Amino acid sequence: MAYSGKYKPKNPQKYKGNPTQIIYRSMWERKFMVLCDSTPTIVEWGSEEISIPYRSPTDGRIHRYYPDFYIKVQSKSGDYKKYIIEIKPKRQVNGPKEKPTRKTAAWKREALTYIKNKAKWNAAEDFCEDRQMKFIILTEDHLGV
Repeated sequence: MAYSGKYKPKNPQKYKGNPTQIIYRSMWERKFMVLCDSTPTIVEWGSEEISIPYRSPTDGRIHRYYPDFYIKVQSKSGDYKKYIIEIKPKRQVNGPKEKPTRKTAAWKREALTYIKNKAKWNAAEDFCEDRQMKFIILTEDHLGV
C-alpha cells in the first residue's frame, strides 16, 4: 500500500477543509476519495480533518488521532447521517495471532500497532456516540481491492 499523492476533487464545494491540500496515503484511500467526490448522496466529506484525543496504552499519554475520513450522507428520506471512516488492511483490524509459535520482532510490532489502533478506535467510537455519528472501519474487502 505504498502509494500516496495529492487528490484534486471534481466537486471541491463538498469537501470540508482545504480542497487544495487533500493527501492520500494509499491506493485504498484514493479510491474512497473518488467515491466520496463522485457520489451524489455524500453531500460533505473530509480527509484527516477531525482530531480525536486518545490515551495511548503504550506510554499512557494523550495523543491525537486523525481518522482517515468524515462523510455526511443524505438518505432517500432526506435526513442526514454522519460517519467517521478508517481504512485499514484486514490483518491490522483483526490483530496478530494471540498465541504465536514464536514472538518475533514483527509479531511484537504488529501487537503494539494493534493495541494503539484499538485505543484510537475506542476513542473514535466514544467521539461518534457523543455526536450522533457512527464509526466504521473499512478493509480491502469493503473496498473491493
